[in-house]
Amino acid sequence: MSIEKVKEYLKQFNRECDVIELSQSSATVALAAQALGVEPARIAKTLSFKTETAAILVVTAGDVRIDNKKFKTTFGFKAKMLTPDEVIEYTGHSIGGVCPFAIENSDVKIYLDISLKRFATVYPACGSGNSAIELTCGELEKISNAIEWVDVCKF
Repeated sequence: MSIEKVKEYLKQFNRECDVIELSQSSATVALAAQALGVEPARIAKTLSFKTETAAILVVTAGDVRIDNKKFKTTFGFKAKMLTPDEVIEYTGHSIGGVCPFAIENSDVKIYLDISLKRFATVYPACGSGNSAIELTCGELEKISNAIEWVDVCKF
C-alpha cells in the first residue's frame, strides 16, 4: 500500500507519526480541505506531467492552475498530464493520493510552485486518497527533495 511506503520514507525525517489518516476521502482539493478543516488553497496538490523520457511532479497550492505559457518557458515543453496508469507507473501512487514522497521512479524530478509560499504550513497527500501531513514550506522542500521552486501557476 502506498501510504505505508510514504510512512516508511518519512521515518528518515522522524515524521512518520505525523501522517494524518482521515475517515473520509481527501482525494480532491475540496474534499481534503473539508476533511482537514482548512482553506482549499493550503492543500498542496501534486500534479504529474510527462517529459520526453520520464515525468516531473509540480506541487502547487490548491487554489491555482497551471499557466501553460509559464510552464513551457520554465521546463521547455508543453504541459501534458500523465494518464492514471502512467501516474502509478512513475510515482507508485494512485490519483487522489499522489504526493512528492517515496516516488517509485528515481528519474522523476520534483518541483515546488511559489504559490505555496503564502502559507505557514500546507497539507500534501501521503500516498492514499484519505491521508495528509502538515508541513512548513521548508519542510516540504527538504522532505520532497525538490529540485527548486518554480513559478508556473496562475493566481
